[in-house]
Amino acid sequence: MKKLILGMAIVASALVFGQKGDVNAQLQEANKVAMDAYNAKNYAVAAPKFMEVYNLLKTSGQDNKVYMYYAGLNYALANDIPQATKIYTDLINSGYTGVETTYTAKENKTGQVVSYDKNTWELLKKTSSKDYSDFKTEQSKSVEADLYETLSTLLLNAKKNDEALAIIEKGLAKFPNNAKLKEYQGSALYASGNTDKFMQNLKEQLAKNPNDATNWYNLGVLQSKNPETVNDAITSFQKAIELKPDFANAYQNLVYTVIGDDEKAVSEINALRKTKPDEATKLIEARKERFNKSVPYGEKWLQAMPNDITAVQVMKDVYNTTKNTAKYNEMKAKEAELQAKQPK
Repeated sequence: MKKLILGMAIVASALVFGQKGDVNAQLQEANKVAMDAYNAKNYAVAAPKFMEVYNLLKTSGQDNKVYMYYAGLNYALANDIPQATKIYTDLINSGYTGVETTYTAKENKTGQVVSYDKNTWELLKKTSSKDYSDFKTEQSKSVEADLYETLSTLLLNAKKNDEALAIIEKGLAKFPNNAKLKEYQGSALYASGNTDKFMQNLKEQLAKNPNDATNWYNLGVLQSKNPETVNDAITSFQKAIELKPDFANAYQNLVYTVIGDDEKAVSEINALRKTKPDEATKLIEARKERFNKSVPYGEKWLQAMPNDITAVQVMKDVYNTTKNTAKYNEMKAKEAELQAKQPK
């Protein structure tokens, strides 16, 4: 954000400079209010003022969309999603990239560095060598990828998943290696219920960057929902915690995945107890083995989130099933302590 503030100040002085009469006064006033509001983080005030500056400049023949960009940014920061979405959409459709050249020179008499339009700068450089020096040009960086990233986020936050996917795909056509757009594509696919494409998207991202713990975790979540890929899910969660040892959600999902559908398992055991006791015993032992296997993951989950009541309650049940009475009592006491602290 610091870079943006500097850029805004430079461009603002360059564009407002040189206007005449009432237009200049209006520009100076609107620009000052916008900049002051932005610096004070009063984004709801800054946004329309930046649009006012843009419109005043456009009226005078300068269609410089940098101020529209600043307006969109401030609307986004003010969480005005409809206005921000409209502006970012207009900017993308207009082909705006943010790449601009600033022309500056130093006034030798005052020592002040001043911004000029290209024609004036070239004229001064040719004719006023004694009065001016340090003629420089500076080109700003493109913000085009940022436009796609921000608009995608705005649309996802507004639950407009199909529109978000269209923008993301348009952005990826221009920036195929953009990690954020790839991530947002996965989020949009998942939110729209297209889990097959989401899984394909995750695998493509992991092929390019196998050290992304979040993508391994998300892949594990999808794999855990299919009984045929449960072992793959366990492997994915394990990769996630290898990369991020304090990944509480990964430990939690490992516990759930390793244990499996316990309600179904208990029902099957109860159904066999009288008619086929030997088979019931085998299922009981297999269930206990699953719970024993989940213990180290559950303990890491507790280590990462010691005051999470869900973690405590799950581990209480795990210790009860594995006949670890001391740990069961410890979790039972911890559960009571946490419940006592909850608002009634």
